[in-house]
Amino acid sequence: MHRLWEASAQVEARADPGPSRIAGLTDGMRALASRIDAAAAPSGDTMPGSGAVGKGRTGAMAVKAIPEGYHAVTPYLIVDGAARAIDFYTRAFGARELFRMGAPGDKVGHAELQIADSRIMLADEFPEMGARSPKSIGGTPVSLLLYVADVDAVVPRAVAAGAKVVRAVQDQFYGDRSGNIEDPFGHKWTIATHKEDVSPEEMERRARAAHGQGA
Repeated sequence: MHRLWEASAQVEARADPGPSRIAGLTDGMRALASRIDAAAAPSGDTMPGSGAVGKGRTGAMAVKAIPEGYHAVTPYLIVDGAARAIDFYTRAFGARELFRMGAPGDKVGHAELQIADSRIMLADEFPEMGARSPKSIGGTPVSLLLYVADVDAVVPRAVAAGAKVVRAVQDQFYGDRSGNIEDPFGHKWTIATHKEDVSPEEMERRARAAHGQGA
């Protein structure tokens, strides 16, 4: 996140080196810059990732190690066409755009979306920074899991918005009802609704049965 934001800022600085560039920052950009600065600041005597409050550089203001509204792990998606991707995730998954930062060439330098209780970050490709999308590198080894209230409603909605079904929705032995899709930008998603709590022992038994290994 910091590298893409920094690269975008450097390009914009070359285009407009005066103080007006800073004065024109959006509230979202200011918030992002603040979080980046807070993350770089030395913390107090807290365990990494604990979310406990630590001291900033001056010790005058206490900040959370994990910012409010974020989880410890946040996916960051690189896409070819970030503005279109934001529209897709909004229509397919009910995402809510929190903010976006522009970049030269009508690109998105950084954006954040809220999906239910979680956030994702995304940006356009910046090949010169090594940020390439699945379309550019021929696929992705990563899949995202999205839990929803009704998988049978969400998958068709995603397909109508442009996604491709990779595996049809069906009940799984581990207690989920799920299906797999590929979004129009090459990212893979498992969409699931949890239907049953299954013990490890029962899950193992069902797995053996599903693979024809008997009870």
